Amino acid sequence: MRLDRRTCTILLGLTALAPVTALGAPGAGSGSVVDAAGRRVPLAGAVRRIVLLDAVDVLSMAVLHPDPSALIVGWAGVDRFDSDLVRRLYERGSDGGPIPVVGAQTGDTLSLERILALEPDLVVATAVMEPGLGEGGLTRRLEAAGIPVIFSSAASNRQADAGAAGDPFGDMARTLRMWGAVLGKGDRADAFIGFVEERLATVTARLAGAPAVKAYLEVQSTYDDCCWTAGRRIWGDLLARAGGRNLSAVEGPHGSPWYAKLAAEQLMTEAPEVYIASGGAFGAGIRPGIGPGLDPEKARAGLRRLTGRTGFDTLPAVRNRRVHGVWTGLLTAPPLNILFVEAVAKWLHPDAFADADPADTMDELNRRFLAQPLAGPCWLSLSPATAADGR
Repeated sequence: MRLDRRTCTILLGLTALAPVTALGAPGAGSGSVVDAAGRRVPLAGAVRRIVLLDAVDVLSMAVLHPDPSALIVGWAGVDRFDSDLVRRLYERGSDGGPIPVVGAQTGDTLSLERILALEPDLVVATAVMEPGLGEGGLTRRLEAAGIPVIFSSAASNRQADAGAAGDPFGDMARTLRMWGAVLGKGDRADAFIGFVEERLATVTARLAGAPAVKAYLEVQSTYDDCCWTAGRRIWGDLLARAGGRNLSAVEGPHGSPWYAKLAAEQLMTEAPEVYIASGGAFGAGIRPGIGPGLDPEKARAGLRRLTGRTGFDTLPAVRNRRVHGVWTGLLTAPPLNILFVEAVAKWLHPDAFADADPADTMDELNRRFLAQPLAGPCWLSLSPATAADGR
């Protein structure tokens, strides 16, 4: 399977979060929310019927609400879960039946008629699914029908967005506060944000003074193709928070903000010290099956197969068996980003994190916050002794 730039974006469901500010709590009456596009959107009363144009947003809801699926009457982009298990955990609505699907992975697949028929009182969009950011035809038609639209993400893969480093955790906090307002769960949003900030502060303290480690973070790891590397933004931002240094090829003005396609020779020249592949349930047989409920030994076999691609045996990361894999959900679902940072920090700086176990954070996340517990393996290493699998 060959991947072009557009296909890579669709498969990964790369979504990032822009600053959001919540104004008022609909659960307590009428109010308004400032969304990721900077639009102040009035909400009249409690929100009980939501359509998600990116189904992964249910995981942001799930750290705040005990039964988020009961509020969802339709969604799109379900393949972005990249996990059959996670999809099954949330796919049943309040009537016990499957949540209706209103579109696939791109905005041109969305059905306005299906959305209107569901009679939502709120539609949550992203820049990927509705590029107009409030000025597009879909938003205008929904608003003309009296249905408010808010954006959980205003990020795109435009070159203009490459810019300086982003702040994924600051964006996550603002978005969770937005959801807290929408769901009437502001206190719980603050508790979750505090949980993440505490762990992030620990990572930052342990990394103090440590030189960044060059890593090849592969956003789309397939057996017959190479080399899709993380760009400067989103995945690259998270890699930096874990004490990693991205490939120099994506640091220039011509690199894509989300990802870049390198020639294999470029990767060999970069000589990364650590290789971090990505995997999931989508595309079984062409990429490693890493993710909730999947077999870790089969996932390791997939990692081993990736290292057999032409030239990989010359990479320091492969020669030194510093080869690891992550489920894409740890990057595309903002509440799970902290798990990615902790796991990767341990791989990049094993001495500084010798007594740290990101699985403990996952256990607490499950116990205190998530409506449905997250299963592993969400991360693993080619060498089992390197680090415990992500539960």
